[in-house]
Amino acid sequence: MTRRKALKERIEPRFSDDDDDPTPPVVAERRASRRKRDEDREERKGSRRKEPKRRRRSFLGFLFYWGLVLTAWGAIGAGGLFVYYGAQLPHIDNLAIPKRPPNIAILGVDGSLLANRGDTGGAAIRLDELPPYLPRAFIAIEDRRFYSHWGVDPIGILRALVNDATGRRGMQGGSTLTQQLAKNLFLSQERTLSRKIQEAILALWLERKYSKDRILELYLNRVYFGSGAYGVDAAAEKYFGHPARDVTLPEAAMLAGLMKAPSRLAPNHNPRAAIDRASEVITAMAQAGFITESEAQNALAHPARAVRGRDSSAVNYAADYVMDVLDDTIGAIDEDIVVTSTINPDMQKAAESALDGVLNKEGGKYRASQGALVSIDPTGAIRALVGGRDYEDSQFDRAIAARRQPGSAFKPFVYLTALEHGLTPDTVREDAPIDVRGWQPENASRRYMGQVNLTTALAMSLNTVAVRLGLEVGPRAIIQTAHRLGITSNLQSNASIALGTSEVTPLELVTAYVPFANGGIGVQPHIITKVRTADGKLLYARKGSSNGRVIDPTYVAMMNSMLEQTLIIGTAKRADLPGWQAAGKTGTSQDYRDAWFVGYTSQLVTGVWIGNDDSSPTRKASGANLPVEIWSRYMRDALKGMVVAGLPTGGWRSESLLGSGPAASLWPFSPGAPSPAPQQMPHMGASNPSAPVFVNGAGSAAPVPPEDIPNGPGGRRRAPAPDNRNIFQKLFGGFN
Repeated sequence: MTRRKALKERIEPRFSDDDDDPTPPVVAERRASRRKRDEDREERKGSRRKEPKRRRRSFLGFLFYWGLVLTAWGAIGAGGLFVYYGAQLPHIDNLAIPKRPPNIAILGVDGSLLANRGDTGGAAIRLDELPPYLPRAFIAIEDRRFYSHWGVDPIGILRALVNDATGRRGMQGGSTLTQQLAKNLFLSQERTLSRKIQEAILALWLERKYSKDRILELYLNRVYFGSGAYGVDAAAEKYFGHPARDVTLPEAAMLAGLMKAPSRLAPNHNPRAAIDRASEVITAMAQAGFITESEAQNALAHPARAVRGRDSSAVNYAADYVMDVLDDTIGAIDEDIVVTSTINPDMQKAAESALDGVLNKEGGKYRASQGALVSIDPTGAIRALVGGRDYEDSQFDRAIAARRQPGSAFKPFVYLTALEHGLTPDTVREDAPIDVRGWQPENASRRYMGQVNLTTALAMSLNTVAVRLGLEVGPRAIIQTAHRLGITSNLQSNASIALGTSEVTPLELVTAYVPFANGGIGVQPHIITKVRTADGKLLYARKGSSNGRVIDPTYVAMMNSMLEQTLIIGTAKRADLPGWQAAGKTGTSQDYRDAWFVGYTSQLVTGVWIGNDDSSPTRKASGANLPVEIWSRYMRDALKGMVVAGLPTGGWRSESLLGSGPAASLWPFSPGAPSPAPQQMPHMGASNPSAPVFVNGAGSAAPVPPEDIPNGPGGRRRAPAPDNRNIFQKLFGGFN
């Protein structure tokens, strides 16, 4: 009502002092109110527009804040892990580079390297001795920033992580060369976080203590290259047959490539993979500027090839024997040493070639799978030693350790004992059936020659005569003779010893023949002449020593005259050694299990054994075939360039042989036939003063020169012969 009344009131015009503002107050108020509302609205809109920006700014700040927090805690955690695992390492002041296991370098008599022995398989080598591209190959493929980082390479680690995350195959890993060295020196090969942390700690310590070049040198001498080779020099010898200082660029690349997987990439087992990896190394070297593009292209076009290393060579049998006797020579080894051996590398190669060549050609025919050869000079120095066909297949040294029956190769000790008991090469004994308490040994031909002299009996290897001589002088006397000359094995004192039924090794049998070649002096077989440290300090030098005279010169001459006939008309007449006077004796054991020939000149005594490791019978391999052929091949090469000299004769000459005809005229020989007309028969370029004679023939049939008895002591059993011994012989025995 009040409002209605107010509306009815008249509004009079009102004039202010400001005549320029015609706007009525009410309208102005309305307009002001509207403007305020609009401003409030705009302010609210502006507030809504600014709010997301503040929120975004707050989220980035949140991330930044918590990133700093997590980084700080991560650093604290990493520091704690470093402290924890570092505390498990030895005190830093007590930490030292472990001493490298000693290497034993074995040299030939000419100073050339034959083999390395020791845990590393090679000698340590200085960085300045290597061709520059060899260490650079390792840097290029393993740690290109080696000379710029401080032991741990964060960039390399990040690169490896990215490659792993993206599935890319990078040429370099995340570990530096220093870290790899630390792992090899101090840690195990396990892949754990603790080992990686300790590896990093030790890498930092190595970088602080040693120069980069020293670290690289340690690395190259300690890392594993596969196939049992530790260190770059051992690896070069293993895969390429020469020292690391002589490796070519393709060989250096192949060695560096082995670090990724030494066993899988070994060039002697996986040549294709080794070549592929070496190509990556060469590419990396070119990218790093270590080699030119032309050098890289040439290396890629001519990749390295692994050779048949020394580890498979037969010279390793000799090297093993050196190690066997080295401990007794100088005692414990705690540093690198150099051993000069008596082995002649040329003779060693000739021995290996002769044994392999004959067995590869004819071993299958005779069912003979193994062999051994020992060659000794008149002083007892071992010049060649082959313990088997292939060292890589079998490391058992048959020349040193295999004890086998020598068969008739043992007979020279029987005949020497007989000479020392008063007999001579002209002494006559009967070749006829014999019975020794039920044992009835036979000749291989099962034929008998009747009355023959000892020269004929030994040359033709007549078993019945050897047994008769053994019974005359007694088994104990024969054993004493054999031991005096150099046999070291225990020998059985029985009648069958005359046919070589007691086992001996090739080395001792050859040693026992040496006095026949040198005039009667007993020798000590030896393979080491000098031992020095790597820096030249002399530890051992062999002085001339012998066992003194073991055979009277007269008996030496007699034995040589008889054993010479073995190579002229006897069981070893297939021996071929032009220009040299030679002698020797064949041997074949029971059932053709072992075949031997030991022959000698004035310069070398060489023995050959052929057989099977399981002692299974061969197919009639005898001393007269395979061993004689191997001996002839070897001796022709081994004696090249040596001064030709005759065997010791002492002036002894068989009276019964003066004017005798050639040995060939003695076959066939009929009873009562006149002696053939005298004529000269040369023996390998020399005269033949001691041809054998038959005193009484054994029938008109042409006999075959008998070899050893293939059935050994077992022989063919006959009814026991009547026992005509007197009471004393029956009580005390009639054999000694």
